Amino acid sequence: MKNRRGKQASQSKKEYCYEHPRPAVTVDIALFYCPTKESKQILLIKRASEPFKGQWALPGGFVDVDESLEKAAARELEEETGIRRVSLEQFGAFGDPGRDPRGHTVSVGFIACLKKCPEVKAADDAEDARWHPVTRLPKLAFDHKKLIRAARRNAFGESRARTKKSSL
Repeated sequence: MKNRRGKQASQSKKEYCYEHPRPAVTVDIALFYCPTKESKQILLIKRASEPFKGQWALPGGFVDVDESLEKAAARELEEETGIRRVSLEQFGAFGDPGRDPRGHTVSVGFIACLKKCPEVKAADDAEDARWHPVTRLPKLAFDHKKLIRAARRNAFGESRARTKKSSL
């Protein structure tokens, strides 16, 4: 069996088939740059393809067969933005059935806060990659508004009311 990148995936001793369909697993990365307490920015990519072509989103994508969630998050961040060697931490899972028009996906959110602003370079399926102030975000793809709210609460202890009052 080959994964979506054409690499040979390891075969388990016994293959399992299930009657019930299962959702796909994805990762999304909320990478914050916080030069000061008052000035918080988040890295977004502009999607180069459907769904939501041309809209801003968190860097992320599908987990490959035999790939850990942590490796998938690091790979997607590097592929879409050129950023490497960031210590990422899980902050939540998001699985509303309608969150992705391609089908049911469950996304595991990862977070990191940086003191220095790394240079970003859009690549892979990202048309653009830029830092955005968390208080003035563009229209977001998927349910990324919800993910960013949860990431802000996790990273900065912001209340639900405060994250809803901003552009989120």
